[in-house]
Amino acid sequence: MKKLRRLRQLLKNEKAALALIPEALWRLLLVRIQLLFPFNRTAPQLGVKSLETPEVSSEADLPRIRQITTAIRLISRYTPWKSTCMVRAVAGLKMLEKRGIESTLYMGVARDKQGQMIAHAWLRSGSSYVSGDDAMQGFVVVEKFAKVLQAE
Repeated sequence: MKKLRRLRQLLKNEKAALALIPEALWRLLLVRIQLLFPFNRTAPQLGVKSLETPEVSSEADLPRIRQITTAIRLISRYTPWKSTCMVRAVAGLKMLEKRGIESTLYMGVARDKQGQMIAHAWLRSGSSYVSGDDAMQGFVVVEKFAKVLQAE
């Protein structure tokens, strides 16, 4: 209950993102389930392997990118399942794709303080980071996927 009250308080300042909370929650759940299966089933849905989208955003897309970023970041803290960096990145990618906004998902590796290999995923759309930018420093990119949308 305490978490729900805190979430409600946070959302008072983010009214535009509020409408995206149910979709973000749904996407996080679907992606969490999807990532239980072998990655080779998910990879083709992430975009073109080893490519990046441009680091320039359309000014018209920036408000929507910010709203999706806020929705994903807020609701991922309150899911009853673990919304890992990969779950957040893929959910954000799917929400952007639905709105015709391109993005690049990065997967990187690094070593922790004990020397163990760790992995991290983050999502960028134009010059904006949608998820994972809080921990991406020090990671070496091992793969990236560009979600390039075709003009109709």
